[in-house]
Amino acid sequence: MEQRYVGEILVRRGALPPEKLEEVLTLAHERGSRLTDVIIAGRVVDESLIVRALADEVGLPFVDKLRVESVPQELIELVPISFARQNRVLPIGEVDGVVQVAVADPLDSFALDDLRTLLNRPVVAIAAPGEAIEDAINRLYERKDENALSEAKEGEEIEELQDLIDMTDEAPVIRWVNNLFYNAARDRASDIHIEPGDREVVVRYRIDGDLYKSKTAHKGFLPSIVARVKIEAGLNIAEKRLPQDGRITKKIQGRVMDVRVSTIPTAKGERIVMRLLDKEKVLLDLPDLGFDPDLLSLMEHLITRPNGIILVTGPTGAGKTTTLYACLNKVNRPDLNILTVEDPVEYELPGIGQMQIQPKIGLTFASGLRAFLRQDPDVIMVGEIRDQETADIAINASLTGHLVLSTLHTNDAAGAITRLFDMGVQPFLISSSLLAVLAQRLVRRLCPACRQPYAPSDADIQSLGLDRATLLKQFEAHAKAPVLSTPPKAPPKAEEDGDVENEPTQVTALSSITIGAKGPSEPVFYRPVGCSACAGTGYRGRLGIYELLLIEEPIRRAILANSDSNNITKVAVQRGMRTLRDDGARQVLLGRTSVEDVIAATQAEDVE
Repeated sequence: MEQRYVGEILVRRGALPPEKLEEVLTLAHERGSRLTDVIIAGRVVDESLIVRALADEVGLPFVDKLRVESVPQELIELVPISFARQNRVLPIGEVDGVVQVAVADPLDSFALDDLRTLLNRPVVAIAAPGEAIEDAINRLYERKDENALSEAKEGEEIEELQDLIDMTDEAPVIRWVNNLFYNAARDRASDIHIEPGDREVVVRYRIDGDLYKSKTAHKGFLPSIVARVKIEAGLNIAEKRLPQDGRITKKIQGRVMDVRVSTIPTAKGERIVMRLLDKEKVLLDLPDLGFDPDLLSLMEHLITRPNGIILVTGPTGAGKTTTLYACLNKVNRPDLNILTVEDPVEYELPGIGQMQIQPKIGLTFASGLRAFLRQDPDVIMVGEIRDQETADIAINASLTGHLVLSTLHTNDAAGAITRLFDMGVQPFLISSSLLAVLAQRLVRRLCPACRQPYAPSDADIQSLGLDRATLLKQFEAHAKAPVLSTPPKAPPKAEEDGDVENEPTQVTALSSITIGAKGPSEPVFYRPVGCSACAGTGYRGRLGIYELLLIEEPIRRAILANSDSNNITKVAVQRGMRTLRDDGARQVLLGRTSVEDVIAATQAEDVE
């Protein structure tokens, strides 16, 4: 009856569509959950609309955001963090002896009664979205723990021989470590670095490829922090002399995060790096990766081939695995058997068999790939080709009717071929099995809220390997919107796929290409500025730049002649291949990134 009453309030206040009421009531009954939790989890309506509607019903004021700077620390000291999080309540101020309390559920009077007891004074409720309250709780208790971890006196050190288990049971250390994960997820960080210094422990986050200093703690707390992380990752807390690797699974604001942990001993103490992977992150499709329309058509054609090898190259962190997953998503159909061997399995793909290598027990890329050939596969993804054995098995698999996708660590597309030469693979095997090599890099995406247009100088244009006449032609080509591109013919897909083959794909040029003051053909570049939306960096997110080397007849002849990567690249460019810097110039023209980022990402390229 209470659930229906709440639902009727939301319908009457316009926060819930009437046709959705019975559906969410049934779900709440089946799951044994509160109606509002089911609505929020199912993204039926925004949480702020629900809280506002319930606040209006009982006559409470409503605020969208909470200002944590003005919250008295003495109020936070009186409320345990577990109580605040469980009930989603938070004292935010005091006026004339009455404490103002932010609540996410305006109908929950029991939590307010408990707060009156904890605070020993009267309280008045103010409604706020649960997400805003959770964010404020983390910020305020993080501030409290920062103070606790920084209060050690000068020269004072914690006794390192103290029982590490007892040390990590200290609530401030536990909360301090937990807040590392919360802040990393909030700031879109991909890595957390915990680095010991001479007098303090420094935490840095990698955001959009760059490291930013986040917080510090007194050096004496390093053993507590390291031990806490090790316990969560299932590592040996007594072993400080050897590197260790582990894994943590965290749930942060309803999102499941997989954390890969690496520890190494240094002269100043153990250093920790943690890689964050969002297990519930929506996987990207090929069109979302930023390919040029023509390049996208070629990639979609290549991954429908029945056999051959497609390699993706680039340094660590260049997004190679994301590209391979996007390819697998594109070809994933019930009539195909797709298998992957990875190190580690980063994201789980429905309908695809994924295996993680275990070198300690002899399960390597080579042995896993060899076992796959007895599993009747159609498509195989190998996380990385590291040695001749893996390369030979992958080539033999492609020659016997399998499509193989894999990665190599090389600077450019042509470098993958010479890398295979170095591994001992015969040139005739490479030329007969390799379909294409895709080299890629990640560049930072300019923040659309604060990017600043400017007219490029000759130096800017030359740094991209272009001249002004060529740039004007490219600009005029990009500025014509929409552009229709017809993909090449590919083998027909199964009927149940529902795709229409060879249908023109509409690609609309971005609005960032504007008309300059000097005339209709004047290109405009953009530079970073910095605002609150991008935390003052001028960038928000990253995008890929690509170089696709198709193994055509002239390239095959160059491979059979044992040509080096420079000669192969020259032949490919003559055949129309766009280099990494050329594609970076395209993204600059589209207003998506800056000249400086493209130059930094492609600095090893020999631009003529």
